[in-house]
Amino acid sequence: MTIQFQKDLVNINDLSNEHIEYLFKVADKMKATIENKEKGVLCEGKILATLFYEPSTRTRFSFESAMHRLGGSVIGFSSTEGTSVSKGETLADTIRTIANYVDIIAIRHPNEGSARVASLYSKVPVINAGDGGHQHPTQTLLDLYSIQLRKHQLKGLNVLLSGDLRFGRTTHSLSIALARFGANLFFASPPGLEMPDYIIHTLKEEYNLTPGIANDIREYIHVSDVIYMTRVQRERLGEMEYLQYRGSYVLTNELLKSAKPDAMILHPLPRVDEISKEVDDDPRALYFEQAYNGVPMRMALIATLLGVEK
Repeated sequence: MTIQFQKDLVNINDLSNEHIEYLFKVADKMKATIENKEKGVLCEGKILATLFYEPSTRTRFSFESAMHRLGGSVIGFSSTEGTSVSKGETLADTIRTIANYVDIIAIRHPNEGSARVASLYSKVPVINAGDGGHQHPTQTLLDLYSIQLRKHQLKGLNVLLSGDLRFGRTTHSLSIALARFGANLFFASPPGLEMPDYIIHTLKEEYNLTPGIANDIREYIHVSDVIYMTRVQRERLGEMEYLQYRGSYVLTNELLKSAKPDAMILHPLPRVDEISKEVDDDPRALYFEQAYNGVPMRMALIATLLGVEK
């Protein structure tokens, strides 16, 4: 089955549930090629540009790994030093130029809305790899895929999103997507780092979902099928504010005693101190498996947007 996709992926709402379920199936195929050590040919002769104006490890490396595993190649930058951006070149001009050299672009930028701007000036597909504190749709895809692989469903699951929900762009995209699939949502965050009002409004008005909201993770951890932790976004806070919040939410083995035996613990990473290292040995801790799933899911997305996956 082939369905029609938009040219770009900027916002998770650029994809319908049908699109996402299709990508799950393609990701399953890509996962099998990795595990069977098959040589990728779908993107042979294609070039991905990774334009990362902000630091990244997992997102950038998984995009690059995905393209290489598809048989393509990668160019790009991981900081603007040594590029014309440091000379004052606008985002629009950078995109207009780079689009002449490549077949698809993945961009991470500190400004909200930057990926949408890039898509307007690009003649090749643009994938949002994170725009400020706004959205991170490919992280949402791999998060949904990770849940689907373990739970075999999304509808009816109790999902707890915890930590910095104000600036944690992964939770913004994920909460909307989970609501669309019929999950139940619970938010736990320190005062001042709550989920933005526009997300709450969207959940209530568009999906008739009123999330449970608390300032203590203990309130919902015992009913949660998925526990999704996030770090405090130091780069989006002043130093004093960051120090105020750091360490305010830490998932420990003691806390997990009240969690379900089959709960999933996820984290978009990097982890700072919000999940104790002792939790890594808990079989419910699946955040490194989650990171691995970013490669087959991004392979699926790249191949689909380029039209080489049939």
